Amino acid sequence: MTALLIGLGPLLGWGLYPTIASKIGGKPVNQIVGSTLGTLIFAIILFFVNDLTLPTGMDLTLGIVSGIGWASAQILTFKSFELVGSSRAMPITTAFQLIVASLWGVVHLGNWPTITDKLIGALALVLIIIGARFTVWSEKKDSANSSNIKKAVIILAVGEIGYWLYSAAPQETSITGMNAFLPQAIGMVIVAVVYSLVIAIKEKENALTQVVSYKQIISGFFFAFAALTYLISAQPSMNGLATGFILSQTSVVLATLTGIWFLGQKKTPKEMKITIVGLILILLAATLTVIV
Repeated sequence: MTALLIGLGPLLGWGLYPTIASKIGGKPVNQIVGSTLGTLIFAIILFFVNDLTLPTGMDLTLGIVSGIGWASAQILTFKSFELVGSSRAMPITTAFQLIVASLWGVVHLGNWPTITDKLIGALALVLIIIGARFTVWSEKKDSANSSNIKKAVIILAVGEIGYWLYSAAPQETSITGMNAFLPQAIGMVIVAVVYSLVIAIKEKENALTQVVSYKQIISGFFFAFAALTYLISAQPSMNGLATGFILSQTSVVLATLTGIWFLGQKKTPKEMKITIVGLILILLAATLTVIV
């Protein structure tokens, strides 16, 4: 029961994170500044409470690169929220992450070694694509809406490079996820500060001096809580990597539904039914990708 409750931590953290960030408001630059500061505060507290050691050398570098990847991708994800809302963007980015993680596992880590594994894995990838397509289906064909969805898909596809770095870089180190957490947070803040300075030069608005940026620290706590509980859940003594990953992917359901319920991202009854079918397909595919 304890393992299950911890495993559902990402459901709450990552499920509520995009909705809370959108609800607090501000531009993508405000959202990334606050989110990364919240994550850094959380990571520093964790570092001292658990008496962790800061990695050095290449381990530290790859940890920071991991954080840089996440923050860069998250900026693009926030931009996609402006185009289509979190309820449509989250299933798409989840689908991209599942596809890339699966392919990376096959190519680099030697996952899905048998023909049967590859066939089941290929089926899972097809289900992911279909599920993501269902979640953005619109009953009323609107050229402007279709254009925004296409732009959002392209933005999220580019952003997946950053999410891939976030997951892949720590795999090339010898440190645990817990020890990688603070370097990742440092990398995230570096991106946020640089991005805010670039925006300040271009638009004459400095996010580092705006109140809404610091309100977004709350959303950062939710992200950090999810990341930490996922690290704990994935340990062999808890749920293990496979089950922990599946449980974490349930966050897409909460992120999508809270975006619809609390952010006014309306869907018709038919769109809602098809969206739910799409979410079920994505979760089913996530399950298949970790059991093969």
